[in-house]
Amino acid sequence: MTILSSPVCGTASLNPKIVGGQAAVPGSWPWQVSLHGPNELHFCGGSLIAKHWVLTAAHCFTSTNTSGLLIYLGLNNLQSSKPKEMSRMVSQIICHPNYNTETLDNDLCLLKLSSSVTFNEYIRPVCLAAEGSTFYNGTTSWITGWGDIHFNVSLPSPQTLQEVSLPIVGNKQCTCLFADVTPITNNMLCAGLLAGGKDSCQGDSGGSMVIKQGQVWVQAGIVSFGIGCGQADFPGVYTRVSQYQNWINSQIRTNRPGFVTFISGESDTDLNVTCGARSSGTTFFLFFSLLFLNFLSQGMH
Repeated sequence: MTILSSPVCGTASLNPKIVGGQAAVPGSWPWQVSLHGPNELHFCGGSLIAKHWVLTAAHCFTSTNTSGLLIYLGLNNLQSSKPKEMSRMVSQIICHPNYNTETLDNDLCLLKLSSSVTFNEYIRPVCLAAEGSTFYNGTTSWITGWGDIHFNVSLPSPQTLQEVSLPIVGNKQCTCLFADVTPITNNMLCAGLLAGGKDSCQGDSGGSMVIKQGQVWVQAGIVSFGIGCGQADFPGVYTRVSQYQNWINSQIRTNRPGFVTFISGESDTDLNVTCGARSSGTTFFLFFSLLFLNFLSQGMH
């Protein structure tokens, strides 16, 4: 493991034994943030990566206007304030210049906070995957968020942060699965159960996919898009953070995030994948599923 800077990143002292698909214990994911708009409602997630900076998805924004945008940190549920909770306004939204609204390639933004935050057990930055990191098929990842628990089914009160464990799906296999829908680029990373049933969903957008290496949590992906939520044979698709180390560092000149090189220890079984043919009915369903998702203002995860 190579830690290039910010040795405080990626530690979560309050993260206990982890069980997927249920409410998270307060402080388990201290980098998780909630983005609230002018209507004071949660609309996307994000991750704290440095004292002044949050990483999130570009598709969460239709403009770079920061008016009314508020970031909540140290939050476990959305419907009651906690002593450890902190909020910051946003002074700048910097989205990747090559973000593609149709394919969601380069789906990431940096949010500069109006003032720095003080780290504690409940508020702490995550480490970011460095350039050259490898995430082989089957590697265990964790996704957190306050999004829907099923497609168009809202998280019930008191809207407690949810966590789920999902295996990485190699890009070659993911490309096969999405072949009739949309391209899976090298800037993307997939994770999910091929049998379906567990996934990120609407409202989780911008949140982090993290993987533990030693005692450090490393953000491998940003929640980006999918076909429905938990749909069989369609893993969630995430922005591959390791592709953007140079761009992130070009925007953050001081007190930069910590970058960690994550190396998968197993053999890359994705290299042996060959694509099978889909039925015409499946292709028809997928085409209209994608059209519907693109129609929604926050239709992606």
